[in-house]
Amino acid sequence: MKRPILALVLLGLAFGAAARDNDHARWESDIQAFEAADKTRPPPEHAVLFVGSSSIRMWSSLASDFPAYRTINRGFGGSDMDDATAFADRIVKPYHPVAIVVYAGDNDLEGGDSPATVRDDFAAFVAKVRKDEPDVPIAFISIKPSVARANLLAQVAEANRLIRDWSMHQKGVAFLDVAPAMLDKNGQPRPDLFIGDGLHMNPKGYALWVAQVRPWLADHATGAEVKQTPNTTAK
Repeated sequence: MKRPILALVLLGLAFGAAARDNDHARWESDIQAFEAADKTRPPPEHAVLFVGSSSIRMWSSLASDFPAYRTINRGFGGSDMDDATAFADRIVKPYHPVAIVVYAGDNDLEGGDSPATVRDDFAAFVAKVRKDEPDVPIAFISIKPSVARANLLAQVAEANRLIRDWSMHQKGVAFLDVAPAMLDKNGQPRPDLFIGDGLHMNPKGYALWVAQVRPWLADHATGAEVKQTPNTTAK
C-alpha cells in the first residue's frame, strides 16, 4: 500500500506545481497592456524599474516621489512574486533598467505560500533578471503588515526575515525594511497608513516607503538621474 500512496502524493505535488505555473496566464492581458503602452509611448531608457503587485501598481505618486530619477512602473495588481519572475522577459528585460525595486509577497502568503517559498521565489527572480543584467542592483521592499491581513503577521515577519538573511549574502541585493514603521507600539498594523480596504496604502503609507527607497536610489541608481535643464534666465 505504501507505493500507491507515495505515487499519489508525488502526483499531487506535481499537479500542484503545474497548476501554480499555469496560473501565470491570468496576467497575460496586463502584460499585453504594458507592451501596447510601450509602443504608444516608449518608456525612458536607463530608468529605475518598479515591479511587483498592486502596492506598486497603485503607487500613483511614484514619479513625483522620485523626481530626480527616470522611473517605470510595472506593477500588476494581485500578482505573486513568481508572477514577476514568469514575465521578467517582458516586464524587465526590454527596459535594461539601471536599478530595480521589487514589492510582492503578501498575496503569496494570503494564497497559502510559505515564507520560505516567497524567499525562494524572490531568489528565482533575481537569478532570472541577472542572466541578462548581471550587475543590476535590486532592492526588495519588505512585505508590509496590513490591517486587512493582520492574521498573517507571523508569516510576514518570517518571510521578511528569510528574505533579509538571503539578501545579505548576495551581491547587489538589498532588503528595505518598511515593516517596523508600519506597526504601532503594540506591534499591530497602523490603520492611518491605509485606505478603506485596510490593504492598500494612502499617501502617508507610501511616504514611509519613499523614506526607505530614496537613500538606496542615491547609492545605486547612477545613470537614471533626470537631466536638469540649466536656468539661463538673466539676473
